[in-house]
Amino acid sequence: MTENRIARAALLSAVVVGMLWAAFVVDPALDLPAVLILLAVGVVAGVFGGLIGVGGSTIMLPVMYFALGFPEPVAIGTGLFVVIFTSLSGAVGHLVRGNLDRGVAIWIAAGGLLGVLIGSWLFSLLVDQTHFLGLILGLVFLAPSLWMIRDGLRPAARPEPECIGGTPPGHFLFGGAVGVLTGITGLGGGYALVPGLLYLFGAPVCVTMGTSLASMIPMAIVGGGIKLVEGYVAVGAGLILAAGSIAGAQAGAATITRFRPATLRLVFGLYFLYAAIRFIAAFFGFGVP
Repeated sequence: MTENRIARAALLSAVVVGMLWAAFVVDPALDLPAVLILLAVGVVAGVFGGLIGVGGSTIMLPVMYFALGFPEPVAIGTGLFVVIFTSLSGAVGHLVRGNLDRGVAIWIAAGGLLGVLIGSWLFSLLVDQTHFLGLILGLVFLAPSLWMIRDGLRPAARPEPECIGGTPPGHFLFGGAVGVLTGITGLGGGYALVPGLLYLFGAPVCVTMGTSLASMIPMAIVGGGIKLVEGYVAVGAGLILAAGSIAGAQAGAATITRFRPATLRLVFGLYFLYAAIRFIAAFFGFGVP
């Protein structure tokens, strides 16, 4: 066991160093203060993603846009690009610790891949309505976020579920719906996967996080890949963020079992309440960082 941990730590260190080196090769003009900020933000986003099963783009986007001055399309595209690495690292971290239902993740991912392609096509038809869609998403997410906060503050007496409920067709359809939303909004899927797994399928909290991250991988690859091809990814900055997020996601996956399920539900609920408020505020023209 100790040898396996040492081998994983050595591999992780090599990957992080390699990505940092590649970032400077791609963008030699990167200055040290920006590099340190990007690396720190990547680590924080990765830890958060590993803990609550999201890609961390909501943490990266405000810093890139407001603090570092990246244009909004580039900040969004770079965030989606980094989610590829956050979800991969976090999913592997949860897999080796048994916090991932591979069968459910495969079905959700398959549906999500089809859905994100459909959503990307629908985006071209509904390009003038995506602002209104944000309001709908915000209102939809309010309920599960408040449920999670309630369950975190007043845990139910019932025991934690042992496995994710539902059937493969249900998981596939759920993944498809999340993929369509991802393709239309350009956001990662964790904002919908986590509450959906918890409240639609009665999933255990820890298994929800790993399964969410694993399910997100194909959607992140498609979304981030499209943004990369379109030229909306700052590759140097993205590689630095990704280096930090890879390390952070491993740390988040390693520490999740140290928290009580009620505490995690409270953290998830507060995070998704923040996301819901951002959607709603954006519709009415209020900027929420």
